[in-house]
Amino acid sequence: MSGNPSAESTRAALEIREVSSIKEYDECIELQRSAFGLPDLEISPRRHLIVSSKAGGWTLGAFAEGRLVGFVHHLAAVNGNEIFGYSHMMAVAPEYQNQGVGARLKWAQRERALAEGRDFIKWTFEPLRARNAHFNLNRLGVVVREYAMNFYGTDYSTNPAEKGTAARGIDSDRLFASWELRSPRVELFSQRKEHQLGAPARAIEIPGDFSSLLKSDPEFAKREILRVREEFLQSFDDGLVCRAFERDETRPRYLLFSSQSL
Repeated sequence: MSGNPSAESTRAALEIREVSSIKEYDECIELQRSAFGLPDLEISPRRHLIVSSKAGGWTLGAFAEGRLVGFVHHLAAVNGNEIFGYSHMMAVAPEYQNQGVGARLKWAQRERALAEGRDFIKWTFEPLRARNAHFNLNRLGVVVREYAMNFYGTDYSTNPAEKGTAARGIDSDRLFASWELRSPRVELFSQRKEHQLGAPARAIEIPGDFSSLLKSDPEFAKREILRVREEFLQSFDDGLVCRAFERDETRPRYLLFSSQSL
């Protein structure tokens, strides 16, 4: 298929099903390269995907005209006596991004997890990426209660557009998304309905375009990571949780609320 497909044609043609063949697993490897620009050292290999499928996990693929254009890799996780889901990775082919493929994969992941008797999925995302924050908080309805400093210990950007910039040495800070699959907010979002929150107790502002900032002023970008880190850590110490994100081209903000008020 030439060019970028429309959102309408993508939704009509998309098939969501479990990845199962060696060929399809290898296509997941190639998607990691094209979507993230990851070095081979950081790519989840075929064996990892296959072994996890035998240990309670699975990989859902999004197929358009028989071609794998996205996938989400789901692991079985244990905390004491609780079994839940850990969403290790989701990738969408560059030409299919912003077409609703990621949302289709995540809602299919929720449906599969619920069918298995699970009610919770966890994953991480970069704090200073506004698009990811909007998707996770405003589209899926996750809650954020935890901040991890330099979680992966990497010193390179995973965004192909940032290769060759002075972005090395960036701490791999992450926010943990907690997806409470049966919560009223998530249930409403699954039906494409709105759920209103009250007034936030605090807001944490991030750069409007962190990718451009990395290229134009990497040292300031590093300082912004540290500032956002401290504001999140202080907010969580103060008993606040993050429930929403306010989009703005220049001054997007995370919105935090009192845990007692929810």
